[in-house]
Amino acid sequence: MDKDKDRQSPWAQARPRTGKATRPERASGAGRSQPDERARAHIDDANARPPRPRASTDTARAPGGPSQAQPAREQRLYGLNACLAAFARRPDALRKVYLVESRMGALKAVLAWCVQRRIGYRVVEAEDLDKLTASRHHEGVCFDLQRPEPLTLNALLAAQPEAPAPSLLLWLDGVGNPHNLGALLRSAAHFGVAGVIVPTGAALDVSGAAARVAEGAAEIVPLIQAAAGLALRELRAHGYLFAGTVPRDGMSPYATVLPSRLVLVLGAEGEGMSGAMIEHADLRLTIPGSGAIESLNVAASVAVLLGEYWRQLHA
Repeated sequence: MDKDKDRQSPWAQARPRTGKATRPERASGAGRSQPDERARAHIDDANARPPRPRASTDTARAPGGPSQAQPAREQRLYGLNACLAAFARRPDALRKVYLVESRMGALKAVLAWCVQRRIGYRVVEAEDLDKLTASRHHEGVCFDLQRPEPLTLNALLAAQPEAPAPSLLLWLDGVGNPHNLGALLRSAAHFGVAGVIVPTGAALDVSGAAARVAEGAAEIVPLIQAAAGLALRELRAHGYLFAGTVPRDGMSPYATVLPSRLVLVLGAEGEGMSGAMIEHADLRLTIPGSGAIESLNVAASVAVLLGEYWRQLHA
């Protein structure tokens, strides 16, 4: 955290989206770096100690079985850019803020919002955030927020331009690592991907770890669960072709004209795409390399393939 404490977040100038043109109150007294007594009164006294980390807030379990819990209604995010992006996009979802003292300047607008809306916040030590987030990579801030309503496949498709206009989606077939999810969401946002689709029941969600690695991209690129069979039919009906990624014997993306209306399918680490998805693909792509290792990891593969798609589309 120390090495980037003075580096301004790209989300630092973002302001919350709200229907009311309100003027935030100051969260600190004149000439003082600490919040004044009125601001501190909004800290929830019932939580004298930071609560223990709640694994359920970062893990959305698949519905279906009697012993399977529904996804938690709140999520715990950490990391400066992840938290500021969530605040800029959905400030009304904010429920609680934890921060170290050195982050008060970067989070001045957030604290003013908390004072105005009577939302609890606590200035804590870095060790407290280690426990709250179950990570040492929290960057001095942690937000509890209400989860956004999940976007449906129909809503995603309705927001896309009609065929044959270009549109790019990702389909993750068995990917489960949250750090890979965060990294590929960041690449997806950079290259204009409209959404990421996972099969219904997939044990993949935008956890705190994924959101931190995504650096704000999790608020830009939606993650959508959809029944595989129905999704395949709907996507084809909307003019999409499918490109599967395989470690060998596929076409080089640099020697292939990629469809402009494309669903790029990527499989899990080690296992790769399922046989059914490989059979469904209109083309199979292999990223060429030295052969010293079998393939790139999924996040690196996404960055390479999306970069080539962008290059071809804008050539």
